[in-house]
Amino acid sequence: MARYRRANPLALAVLGLLQERSMHPYEMATTLRQRHKEDSIKLNYGSLYTVVESLEKHGFVEALEARREGRRPERTVYGLTAEGRAELHDWLRELIGTPVKEYPRFEAGLSLVGLLAPGAVAELLRGRVSALDAQAVALRETVSWLRGQGLPELTWVELDYRVAMLDAERAWVRRFAASVEEGAVGGMEAWRAWHENGAEPGGLGPG
Repeated sequence: MARYRRANPLALAVLGLLQERSMHPYEMATTLRQRHKEDSIKLNYGSLYTVVESLEKHGFVEALEARREGRRPERTVYGLTAEGRAELHDWLRELIGTPVKEYPRFEAGLSLVGLLAPGAVAELLRGRVSALDAQAVALRETVSWLRGQGLPELTWVELDYRVAMLDAERAWVRRFAASVEEGAVGGMEAWRAWHENGAEPGGLGPG
């Protein structure tokens, strides 16, 4: 069988949950939501069942029993295999210890930002700052609530990291927006000239 492709963090979350105890997919989803893990790992029920099936196919999880509660549909309970435990720990070591190149959407947009007029860019950046501010407030409220529940930092450390990343992005976007508004960005004259009178952009576009 081909080596398992570590592409979906939801699979990692499933393995982590099953290391705690055996459970069925619906319980997995409920537990992840209760712990606010959907803030860091994209979660939907359809993909969750697909992930569990793939993990079972590769021998990382196994069906233990089928349970029925009242009139609810029968649900299959899964457990973690020895191979699954090894995969979980190896995958975690890779994620924590090895930086990889990622391709954020915002970074892609910035790489071609000169294709938009300076005034439009400044307006868009200010709008982004407002959205980031709202995200930061909401995230801090979540962290405060979790702390108030007496949960140790280790259980929500990824949210603390996200707050730090949001703060860094907000600061950078504010600074760049101000530079655009003040005309202090390197290449500003050529940028303006291109959008005002169609002058040769001189490398502002994709090349």
